Amino acid sequence: MNSAWRENGRLQRAWRWLAVAWLLVLVGLGLQQWQLWSTEARIDTDILALLPQDAHDRLLSDVTRRIADANSRQVVVLLGSTDAAQTKAAEAAFRATITPPDTTVERGSAPLHAHPDRPAAQSPALQESGSIEGWFDQARAFYAPYRDRLLTDQQRQRLQQDSPESLSESALAALYGPMGAPRLTDWRQDPLSLWPQWWQERALGSGLRMGDDGLLEADGKHWSVIQYETTGSAFQLDGERHVDLLLDAATAAATKHAPGLEVLRAGVPLHAEAAAVQANREINTIGWGSLAAVLLLVWLAFRSLRPILLVAASLLIGCGVALAVTVLVFGKVHVLTLVFGASLVGVAEDYGIHWFASRQAEPADRRWKLLRHLLPGLWLALLTSALAYLALGLAPFPGLRQMALFSVVGLAAAFLTVIFWFPWLDGGEIRSTRFARWLGATLERWPRLQGRRPVGLFLGVVVVLSAAGIWRLQADDNLRSLQSSPMALINQQIRISQMLGMPSPAQFYLVQGDNAEQVLEREEALIARLRVLSADKQIGGYRAISDWLPSVQRQRADAALTARVEPQVLAAVGEAVGEPLQRPDYAAQDLQAEAFLASPAAMPFRHLWLGEVGQGVASVVMVDDLSRADALTLLEAQAKGIEGVRWVDRTADFSALLKHYRKLMSALLLVGIVLVFAVLYWRYRAQAWRVFAPTLAAGALTLGLLGLFGQPLQLFNVLALMLLLGMGIDYGIFLIEHRGDASAWLAVCVGAASTWLSFGLLGLSATPALRAFGLTLLFGIGLVWLISPLFRPPPHDAPH
Repeated sequence: MNSAWRENGRLQRAWRWLAVAWLLVLVGLGLQQWQLWSTEARIDTDILALLPQDAHDRLLSDVTRRIADANSRQVVVLLGSTDAAQTKAAEAAFRATITPPDTTVERGSAPLHAHPDRPAAQSPALQESGSIEGWFDQARAFYAPYRDRLLTDQQRQRLQQDSPESLSESALAALYGPMGAPRLTDWRQDPLSLWPQWWQERALGSGLRMGDDGLLEADGKHWSVIQYETTGSAFQLDGERHVDLLLDAATAAATKHAPGLEVLRAGVPLHAEAAAVQANREINTIGWGSLAAVLLLVWLAFRSLRPILLVAASLLIGCGVALAVTVLVFGKVHVLTLVFGASLVGVAEDYGIHWFASRQAEPADRRWKLLRHLLPGLWLALLTSALAYLALGLAPFPGLRQMALFSVVGLAAAFLTVIFWFPWLDGGEIRSTRFARWLGATLERWPRLQGRRPVGLFLGVVVVLSAAGIWRLQADDNLRSLQSSPMALINQQIRISQMLGMPSPAQFYLVQGDNAEQVLEREEALIARLRVLSADKQIGGYRAISDWLPSVQRQRADAALTARVEPQVLAAVGEAVGEPLQRPDYAAQDLQAEAFLASPAAMPFRHLWLGEVGQGVASVVMVDDLSRADALTLLEAQAKGIEGVRWVDRTADFSALLKHYRKLMSALLLVGIVLVFAVLYWRYRAQAWRVFAPTLAAGALTLGLLGLFGQPLQLFNVLALMLLLGMGIDYGIFLIEHRGDASAWLAVCVGAASTWLSFGLLGLSATPALRAFGLTLLFGIGLVWLISPLFRPPPHDAPH
């Protein structure tokens, strides 16, 4: 084997084929990705895609997804002013700006009519949803044949308890009263005005306080409510503020007609667009900032264009291959994977920097011998880093698995680029620069811990300092702590939800049954309990499809009740007025779920019906206003004793899942520590502790610093510590493989500095999970960089 390496010609022939093969792989991937991305956008911004799926209850994951999808295109805007006329004028200006009169957009299609000066690509991004007035007319016509079987609880009690004489007097008073009762149909079809009362209860159930002018009255202002849908995808993926800018322009136009106008906006597309804009900004900051830092350090170390170009090439190839393979495996790549992957620049450059640090001041014809010299350490560094990144994939987080695959593939691609191409492309001389000589020489001035007493004293200080901070470290697994939307947008969402009585999509009742009738009956049993809470002001209200689609059993009971009472009332009234009155015949048919769901009347409530799920049928009941401290506990208690009904709190479920995996990954981190030490011991025997101790000490001190700075301990801190275990070991490996070698210390310093800067920039991310990653590695990488030289072995000891 040694003779083969000495024969450069033989090695070069073998390496030439490997270099060509790697080039063909890159060309093939590039062509395949060009075709793939030209047909469809492959970037995902859905935050739910990052969260773990509940392996024990796939139904809840599916239900959560359906609820999210139902609102994924909706945008709600509220315009509020103290003057109703100004609110109306502002509303007209706002609508005209969003969709000018000469522009019509049909959902999911090209514009039917567009302004001649406006290209199709600039068609409005929003389309107004159907108005409530139009829906009411359609719904009233749909329900008319079933009027006799639609009763409220109060009406049901009244018809059962009041005498026919009392009911007849009420009917006469309504017929001859000075104002008359509100009517939705002919008097003989509804002598007791039951139907208007049924509709009124439905309106009150929505939580809206509408004035006579049709405006919402809240917070001392008159509010206009406008609903829009995005005409294209709910997610703008180019990092631009399309919907936000359109709403800003409409707000400016509306404010001209109503000085002091307050505008509130909410909706999933706004949060998704904000996430895309934020991610685009962070990719530019972290990715290009990391690349600039790395290239600057390479320039200072080597003062040559060739190292800069080759290191940059290895980084770009690593990121490109990582993106291609991630899309091939997952179909899409999450935008946060790209943000996290941007920090990969600070890790993947280690291989190229180590090559050029060793090549410095060496003749070009020695590069093949140098390759043999470097390969063992580079392979071991790649293995430990890859194992650390792969540990991310152990948790069932789709987003983390993407990040793990992206990182491992990116590191491997950068590594292969260095070992296959650099010996061919780096044929010139690399002169030794003053900066490189100075940095390499600092290793000799760095203290070396020798003997049990200095080492024990140092480790004792580490334990004391770490314990002081870890004692103050608090765990925080609340899913809400990972919220990264702008606070202004979150506050507007909360206000709109309170004013419109919008229920939380994260907490709801799941109602299951063998068929639709059973589901509706179980819903009605639940609603009877919720109605009591609502009357006592313990909750704001609820949304249930059985309010609009009673069970067949209830319909028939109500139809029998009205069929018994109303003819008696009509007979008594007819006798009083001297004219026989007869009740019209109603079609003896029940309102079936299939007919209701297929009708326009079901449009606002269709998302509450899940339909066939598993072996049965399911629906959800959503609750408004959970602001009371005991609301969640109170609501959970209402489901007890009703078969097929359970309270679901997805926020609490995800938080519990985050806690579970934080503990699991902490245990795996301990297992990883043992395994990594075993690999190091296999390679270095009695000297393995020198490679391992710096990373272990840096990890403990990092936890202490997190506690001292008041940072919570989350799953993402633990995952960052796993990465530290893989990356920090590299520095000890380089120092023990090439002990006393100034070029090895130069490579460690330049690589550690660029990695530290990369993850330092990640610590500036507005996304809490990425910020936790960044801060942990900012502390950890800096500490292991400073501590590693302390444990380097004496020059005369050689690794086994």
